[in-house]
Amino acid sequence: MTNDNRNFITFAILAVLILLGSQFVTHWFFPANPPVTKIEGGKTKVQPNTTAPAPTTAATLQNLTTVLQQSAGQRVPIQTPTLKGSINLKGARIDDLVLSKYDETIARNSPPIRLLSPAGAADAYFASFGWDGIGGAVPNDNTVWTAQGSVLAPGKPITLTTANAQGQRFAIELSVDDQYMFTVKQTVANAGGAPVEVATKSMVMRADKSKDPDSWTIQVGPMWMHNGGADYSINWSDVDKGTPAVTTTGGWEGFTDKYWLTALIPDQRVPFTGSYTSSGGKDYTATVVGNRTTLPAGKEFSETSRFFAGAKEVRVLNHYEDQAKVPLFGRAIDWGWFEVIEKPIFTYLDWLFHMVGNFGVAIMLLTLTIRALIFPIAQRQFASMAAMRAIQPKMKALQERYKDDKQRQQTEIMKLYKEEKVNPLAGCLPTLIQIPIMYSLYKVLMLTIEMRHQPFVAWIKDLSAPDPLTPLNLFGLLNFTPPHFIAIGVVPVLLGISMWLQFRMNPAPMDEAQKQIFAFMPWVLMFVMAPFAVGLQVYWITSNLLTVLQQKVLYARHPELMKPVKK
Repeated sequence: MTNDNRNFITFAILAVLILLGSQFVTHWFFPANPPVTKIEGGKTKVQPNTTAPAPTTAATLQNLTTVLQQSAGQRVPIQTPTLKGSINLKGARIDDLVLSKYDETIARNSPPIRLLSPAGAADAYFASFGWDGIGGAVPNDNTVWTAQGSVLAPGKPITLTTANAQGQRFAIELSVDDQYMFTVKQTVANAGGAPVEVATKSMVMRADKSKDPDSWTIQVGPMWMHNGGADYSINWSDVDKGTPAVTTTGGWEGFTDKYWLTALIPDQRVPFTGSYTSSGGKDYTATVVGNRTTLPAGKEFSETSRFFAGAKEVRVLNHYEDQAKVPLFGRAIDWGWFEVIEKPIFTYLDWLFHMVGNFGVAIMLLTLTIRALIFPIAQRQFASMAAMRAIQPKMKALQERYKDDKQRQQTEIMKLYKEEKVNPLAGCLPTLIQIPIMYSLYKVLMLTIEMRHQPFVAWIKDLSAPDPLTPLNLFGLLNFTPPHFIAIGVVPVLLGISMWLQFRMNPAPMDEAQKQIFAFMPWVLMFVMAPFAVGLQVYWITSNLLTVLQQKVLYARHPELMKPVKK
């Protein structure tokens, strides 16, 4: 068997392994957003949102409505430009909250995202505020508070009050801004005859895990910032096994979905203890207990904390971190290793979007910008390719001369590179630069809510999800849903074609096996990239087409690349 045949068979086996293994790798390391539409009968149909914190199905809506009606007489409305809901006076809970700006699906009549729901409802998820200490004589889940104020709105705080039989009076003053931040001032006055020990206590409780998958690249579940750092290591299974409490000064803790966050933010000037607990793999609770204080008779003690419940908008999170001094709040988005690249890409992409009004066009303009920036590197790449092509006959001669002495062969080839002033790795530089850019764009499309449900053209209603239109069922005209593995969308097919065009523009290698490999590569990558977000594929298609145009320009500068290699 010749070396060329052996190389080709090796690549073929490798390609099959890549195709078979790419689904697993993609699911765990690079999960995709679920499609928001499905093409059936040649028409676009909206898919239900199965990852919303509390999807509004008929059953859950009826259950929720019943629970809210049962407590209707003990609720105070919440009304802000971004939030709608109510506070339950029983237990001092924020347990009814929808996000007015965000819908569950792209349908016109879609309900808004419901983030918090009361106990007893499906997908219960709520925050409560109280105290720990005084021998247990503190308000509890069954305490019905008295409200001063008829509605909680920006500039309109409310105060909840109650008292115990020992003479202690408790007050919770709640205020809210025009985004997603509640301020909670908890006060206890000791009118009893003896000192008492007391500490503020805040909790966020959810009945079950998030419906968003927790993956290697995206943190979903428990999240906290403590001791000056962001801790992404804790997950649902860690809480099930039991995690130690952490005592720190400064920080916050809560639960994160991909796009939504609840966070308890205690007073940053005093120590607090944070912990997570669960009950049999359900009923997950994040608890923050403030610094325990001895309160003399006749004195009162106050502590102010904050509670965030809303969307993880980059601008809003950065505002709270910079202006409201919430440490590392921007890290509620798990940017990962390439944050230094991802944030500038997001900022520039978001700016382009506000300029042109279409994220697909913005991605194309981003691609054009990146290609322009790396054009000088591409010029050096072509110069290197020209030099490498020129010395191919000499390399072949050395390989043939020293075919029985591999060490000597490598030594002579390296000597040839040095004499001819050729760097064999220079041609790889543009590709290596593209890898972190591609990964960063993937993270931006997956993580930032600003990209959620952003349409492009025609059937593409969400650039952050895979292409729903596939030729395999005649674009939805056939009553047949292809298996996920072969359900290649139209955009991935266009990606494969653009890669094929780009590879055709490359100088043909002398090695026959390499020629065969390059002929297969575009179609292998087409299958690998099919599950990814359309926005990422749009970036790559645009990049490939710009590369073809760029190659035409550079071939004109390096005509020797078009000439046959001399034997």
